[in-house]
Amino acid sequence: MRTLVLGGVRSGKSGYGETLLGDHDRVRYLATGPTTTSDAEWLARVAEHRRRRDDRYSTVETTDVSDELRSDAHTPTLLDDLGNWLAAQLDRRGGWGDEPVDVTDLTGDLCAAVGSFDGELVIISSEVGLAVVPPTPAGRRFQDELGALNAAVAAVCDRVVLVIAGRVVELPASPTAASPAPTEPQIAPTAPTTAPTEPGISPTEPETRPTEPETPPTATEVAATTSTAAPSADPAAPTVDPTDAENFPAIEMPDMATAGAARARHLTLTKPAGSLGRLEEIGIWLSSCQGVCPPRPITAPTVAVFAGDHGVARSGVSAFPPEVTAQMVANFVAGGAAVNVLARRAGATVHVFDMSVDADTPPEVSRFKVRRSSGDLTTTDALSLAETREALAAGRAIADQLVDSGADLLIGGDMGIGNTTPATVLIGALARREPVEIVGRGTGIDDAGWIRKTAAIRDGMRRARRHVHDPLSMLATVAGADLTALAGFLAQAAVRRTPVILDGMVVTAAAMVAAELAPGASRWWLAGHRSVEPAHTIALDHLDLVPVLDMSMRLGEGSGALAALPLVTSSVDILTSMATFDEAGVSDRDTADDEVSPALATGPS
Repeated sequence: MRTLVLGGVRSGKSGYGETLLGDHDRVRYLATGPTTTSDAEWLARVAEHRRRRDDRYSTVETTDVSDELRSDAHTPTLLDDLGNWLAAQLDRRGGWGDEPVDVTDLTGDLCAAVGSFDGELVIISSEVGLAVVPPTPAGRRFQDELGALNAAVAAVCDRVVLVIAGRVVELPASPTAASPAPTEPQIAPTAPTTAPTEPGISPTEPETRPTEPETPPTATEVAATTSTAAPSADPAAPTVDPTDAENFPAIEMPDMATAGAARARHLTLTKPAGSLGRLEEIGIWLSSCQGVCPPRPITAPTVAVFAGDHGVARSGVSAFPPEVTAQMVANFVAGGAAVNVLARRAGATVHVFDMSVDADTPPEVSRFKVRRSSGDLTTTDALSLAETREALAAGRAIADQLVDSGADLLIGGDMGIGNTTPATVLIGALARREPVEIVGRGTGIDDAGWIRKTAAIRDGMRRARRHVHDPLSMLATVAGADLTALAGFLAQAAVRRTPVILDGMVVTAAAMVAAELAPGASRWWLAGHRSVEPAHTIALDHLDLVPVLDMSMRLGEGSGALAALPLVTSSVDILTSMATFDEAGVSDRDTADDEVSPALATGPS
């Protein structure tokens, strides 16, 4: 992942760049600023930067950045910053005089080095007009050159963010990027199946990557301390083509040979066999998903929160009014929800998608919106078949785009007042259970609310049961656009051979339908936790999934999956970083048994 972080003076851009590399054991810091100067303020800023960086950092003070990047294209690297590098190049070529100096060859060489870097790379630069530049001919020249340099480097980076007052704004992909190949569900107006015009989205060919991968412009990232200002609506915004959105290709299984290799490697590590329990099993699963042992570290876990309102919420099945859905979407965008807090701690990014919120939301959140609210499942269909296909297509497109943008582990989250009611209807219908067995308290309803909710679920299940063998019709009848998009998202993640941590009851209900749409998809999923909602245990049993955590959670949003994420990443660390018996010089059990004297081997007399 190559990230360009732009910002002004004292914006927090360097600090944010450092957080992106916070999970790495070793980081190379390429410092481009002058080290021989009598400027006290500059020296104080350098000292502050050094104080922030811990022992993981090795500092290289250089302006020969291209050569340094090529010398080691794998070690996680922080380059801070491009403005000082550019100034040094202009110094070398006498670029401050009256005659213009061409530095495009240097820019091209730097971009080539950045584009060929295959490790984690974070580049810091000042956005033109946000840094202190003197109003002189030399200052204007520097601004022009820096603007061209930033644009060139952005074109070879996977994502570009702007930091303002410590807040991070995800910048959209370049509108001039190459169009994707129109094959399977893609985010493109000309594609025959699902998805928007951003490049490199091919669900049937997961190994394909765009030559210039882009950050999804369709979501609001709220990782770290992010808030996002809504851009003006784009009347030419790409749409999804829902044609045959319910038809998924055959799901490939995780690599069982690699799982065997991971299992064998655990036997060589300095611990009794099986002593780490589920941590061992999870690491083996991730190895099989990646097809490599030991597994690669999880570097870009990504949460997609699907938001939507439900007509049934107007009948009092929730402790909160429907207006809270839109309010919580705004909270996600501002970075103030539990999912944001947990994501920051776990090193994940968060994207929000308004599928059917009964309110207007920012265009970058609502670009896949199907409708305002879903129908009341007790008396009418939640969606039309056309809307259902559109929501499925959107979920598939979102999974494609996040994977193409570098996500190596996905988490689905939900937000919608009343959404536990359609989720419970789906679980009850597919698992053939009675309403009173599966109805929970949701957001904390009282007894009267529980009675209303049970009646609504009874009526919804009566309407859903006739569609249990037709997943598309069942989604249209009782699910709503948010749960339908979640189902498409989860199934498409399996198509793209990308592991998923499932969250609570709502996400797992969508997973049950996804497993019907794409048999075998559940092999790519891990249950993050067990909710207190009774229907969740039934859904997990139906999918044959064992949760990682059981902490009496019932929030949704992706919170339970994020709580499990550190354990999942630790399972990778065990396989990659723990010493073997041979490496540590420790005798394993078999060796120890071989060396026991015959007298001791017979035991006490």
